[in-house]
Amino acid sequence: MKTHLTVLTVALVIFISGCATAPQTPVALSNSAIANNQRIGIAMTALPKIDTQFPGADCLLCLAAASIANSSLTKHTQTLTYDTLPTVKEQLAVLLKKKGADVFVIDEALNVKDLKSSGTKGDKVAIKDFSSFKQKYNINKLLVIEINSLGFVRTYASYIPTSDPKGTLQGVGYMVNLADNTYDWYLPVSVTKSAESNWDEPTAFPGLTNAYFQAMEIGKDSFLSPFSGNVITSTIAPTVTK
Repeated sequence: MKTHLTVLTVALVIFISGCATAPQTPVALSNSAIANNQRIGIAMTALPKIDTQFPGADCLLCLAAASIANSSLTKHTQTLTYDTLPTVKEQLAVLLKKKGADVFVIDEALNVKDLKSSGTKGDKVAIKDFSSFKQKYNINKLLVIEINSLGFVRTYASYIPTSDPKGTLQGVGYMVNLADNTYDWYLPVSVTKSAESNWDEPTAFPGLTNAYFQAMEIGKDSFLSPFSGNVITSTIAPTVTK
């Protein structure tokens, strides 16, 4: 019985290890990635709901308690807007055209989850297969902006808050070479911004509201900077706090 249990445990470890996928490391943008005669499509995934998050409140009762304690903030959060974030595609198009690229802005939201797996593993190889966009839009490369989280984040240890709420934007930008489905650019963006004054000011929360819009602007600039010629010190956007 013990032998059977050991074999089962080893098999399970191997299975889990085989299924785990290492996160894609950042890929710096090179000048050759945006050369003349390139036709680049620009797409964006659907923007997420602007909401509050309470990581660390892991059990159902913990999450319920955190939600109740922050209900006024959540209600305010859901009244906030995306401001100029939806225009990032058009702003990228302007920057790419200045560099000589032929640009096509894709109007509809891109649903990456619905794409089939590429079935190929390797450094800089995209997990999803984007090759169908080459013929569909007559493009050589696809530039994608994914915003995964937007609003406020407040960390918890079970029932106890371990931080004040902070404005946040989490996402990733990448450019896929459709000839071989590899990344010419890959940039994870993680921004959190504290209120510059007292955050606990319901119902308008002016300090936190300002932090939210600052986090969103910092995140947007992180996506634009590599294409504008500005020097960035890292391929990962910094976490910004008060």
